[in-house]
Amino acid sequence: QVQLVESGGGLVQAGGSLRLSCAASGSIFSVNTMGWYRQAPGKQRELVASITSGGSTNCVDSVKGRFTISRDNAKNTVYLQMNNLKPEDTAVYYCNADVFTPFFDGMVDYWGKGTLVTVSS
Repeated sequence: QVQLVESGGGLVQAGGSLRLSCAASGSIFSVNTMGWYRQAPGKQRELVASITSGGSTNCVDSVKGRFTISRDNAKNTVYLQMNNLKPEDTAVYYCNADVFTPFFDGMVDYWGKGTLVTVSS
């Protein structure tokens, strides 16, 4: 019913950049907070950055100054610009969105299937 599709992952060298995109589609009335999470092998999933519908942002300390989250409300799309990538950024990155769907008459938390980011040294 509602799908989140990520794109933009890949293999880069340390110091390089990637731009991740996530587009929400389906039975959507509105999209509230959107965010990016990541999970590295052997580690728990962690929040990387989030952005509200009004544009307020938060990000984890380890990526401050390097990553920037943004969104296009008209396209129901969230972006993550990742600069100066480090090997420790290697992980599967997951898109998350709180979506109001009229079929549930409330907010539902949706996840994308993930996109792999690999940073080599």
